[in-house]
Amino acid sequence: MPPTTTPLMTPSLTADEKTTLHAFLRYLRESVIAKSAGVDDEQAARELVPSGKSLLALLKHLTVMELGWVSWAYAGVDLPSELCDQEVRPGETAEEVIAAYRAAAARSDVVIDGCASLDTPGVRTLRPTAPATPTMRWVLAHLIEDTARHTGHADVLREQIDGLAGNWKGNTRW
Repeated sequence: MPPTTTPLMTPSLTADEKTTLHAFLRYLRESVIAKSAGVDDEQAARELVPSGKSLLALLKHLTVMELGWVSWAYAGVDLPSELCDQEVRPGETAEEVIAAYRAAAARSDVVIDGCASLDTPGVRTLRPTAPATPTMRWVLAHLIEDTARHTGHADVLREQIDGLAGNWKGNTRW
């Protein structure tokens, strides 16, 4: 697996809450990207489990999660529908899907960095039956949870593709 271009470090053990949450989200984003890099486009699109998951499908889902929860729901930005498409299209490349995920993450980072308090509620929610809009704390925790879960899926898929398992550096020893 090629090394990521973004240095990955977990946050300081004494970092404030926002810094800690945002650093873990960034770490997980880069981990799932690293798990998806270094395979050809056919391998990245291959569905290897009955649920239909592929590396590209996981990245597309995470892209929509970032755009949906941070840009659309929290910040209230109306997004073109093509940005929120989770279907892997024939001919789509890993490079394109990773670039779209990075762009969504960069949009999210601007909103997260601009949020003065984790207690600040967003504009709307993706859960129409929820009694309130989520706070930035909830959005970050949810993105961490979802990204971590799918990073684990990506680890299993990558191991099925070429035997590579372990953390984002390609380490196979725990």
